[in-house]
Amino acid sequence: MVGCASLARVTDPAAAPGATSEVGPLRTVLLHRPGPELRRLTPRNNDQLLFDGVPWVARAQEEHDAFAQALADRGVEVLHLATLLAEILEQPAARTELIAAAVDDPRLGATLQRDATRHLSGLAAPDLASALIAGLAHDELRGSGLAYQLMDRADFVVPPLPNLLFTRDSSVWIADQVAVTSLAMPARHRESTITAAVYAHHPRFAGAEQLYGADLEHLEGGDVLLLAEGVVAVGVGERTTPGGAERLARRVFGRGLAHTVLVVPIAQERATMHLDTIATMVDVDAMVMYPAVADSLTAWTVRAPEGSSPEDADTTDLAVTGPQPFVVAAAAAMGIDKLRVIDTGLDPVTAEREQWDDGNNTLALAPRLAVAYERNTVTNAALEAAGIEVVRIAGSELGSGRGGPRCMSCPVARAPL
Repeated sequence: MVGCASLARVTDPAAAPGATSEVGPLRTVLLHRPGPELRRLTPRNNDQLLFDGVPWVARAQEEHDAFAQALADRGVEVLHLATLLAEILEQPAARTELIAAAVDDPRLGATLQRDATRHLSGLAAPDLASALIAGLAHDELRGSGLAYQLMDRADFVVPPLPNLLFTRDSSVWIADQVAVTSLAMPARHRESTITAAVYAHHPRFAGAEQLYGADLEHLEGGDVLLLAEGVVAVGVGERTTPGGAERLARRVFGRGLAHTVLVVPIAQERATMHLDTIATMVDVDAMVMYPAVADSLTAWTVRAPEGSSPEDADTTDLAVTGPQPFVVAAAAAMGIDKLRVIDTGLDPVTAEREQWDDGNNTLALAPRLAVAYERNTVTNAALEAAGIEVVRIAGSELGSGRGGPRCMSCPVARAPL
């Protein structure tokens, strides 16, 4: 496992948080190494917990370690979410906040909430971090009261968070501010409470402003692409609502973080749950895109009206035009002649297979340098033919939660282009 130094001591100005593009040289990234929470998955609950199967945990950890090492080998500072969480849980305010969020569940009732709070409060910081991520099972707690007695022994008092692996979704940096997102699926709601607490309490992020919040309209980081400085694309589909896109647009305009937001409707299906499952940037003017949508993807162009100000950012009207073909609207917003879509040359069956296996979900480390799953051989070959260097990683077990290298990484700092 790639280590994570004590973050309070990191003083390198180059690692100051913030990102203005998808392809600026990656300096710092936030990952979560899968752990005991994946061992909670069974054929009985994997659908509810949003996994398509029961992964081989040891192999998933090996794959993730190799992913983290590939980033470190290319000069990327790797932060681990569990390490940050354990560090902030040394602080009483963070402990109280996160324990309260963990037991805020109407299934439990007052007695079981009290028992769970007492149990969690007695844990040392590393053990509490593990319990908040891996969950707390019925038989791991000496509970009392009706809710505890009637609960099935296989049920969880505090459900596990196996999707915490996909750190992209619960937060996204836009310029020097972080949007802690509002996750749509009930199995993922508590992820944002952990992410928000890390950004609020960890000294590494002291002074960082939070642009969005988990209490707002649904918005997920996998739907947010920073196409260029000042240009943000937001997918609207299964996980992000039009209201979430609208709220984010108002806030980035009000805080001067962007001048254009492209709202991109996508199919409300699991295979295309986020915009980054069908398209990701691999160069300053190029993206890889699922061939089945390349000619049909559209965008609405949203801009701030004349005279808007931060004081009315959540209520002001927006200037909306469109729709246009996505590539046309994107090029106009980015100020370039054309947004290149790399032609993968895939037949429909292979294209569908590789899209399902996150072939389009690449993580750019710099312009023309991207991490991708090794299994998507045809897509990777097409990227290389287009001049993109591909860093291949294994993902046979990591992919069981339907996420690729971009999904598993939250860029905290990118150098400007």
